[in-house]
Amino acid sequence: VQLQASGGGLVQPGGSLRLSCAASGRTFRTMAWFRQAPGKEREFVSAFRSYEYYSDRVKGRFTISKDNAKNTMYLQMNSLKLEDSGVYYCAAGNGIITSTVRSETAYDYWGQGTQVTVSS
Repeated sequence: VQLQASGGGLVQPGGSLRLSCAASGRTFRTMAWFRQAPGKEREFVSAFRSYEYYSDRVKGRFTISKDNAKNTMYLQMNSLKLEDSGVYYCAAGNGIITSTVRSETAYDYWGQGTQVTVSS
């Protein structure tokens, strides 16, 4: 099983990026994005599990989606802010209940991360 994250890069404040996470080896009911800024703990960003979940910090600016045919998850990030910078990780798992969908310990599989830098 492998999760391959891609799409990160350097963007100016207010700009947009689209992250992708391609899963191989099996399908997952729940897939999510977490991020980690330098010197900070990894935090939940968004998850897809028939329903979309977002952190308050990105709600209204980010949109998560999943293409089951391609076994790939996406994160469309608009109106990016300086504080959105960090390494974005995709995660996946099965049997994750609603109350734990925002917890990184609920996920069994992780991608390698893709760097997002928002800077003027």
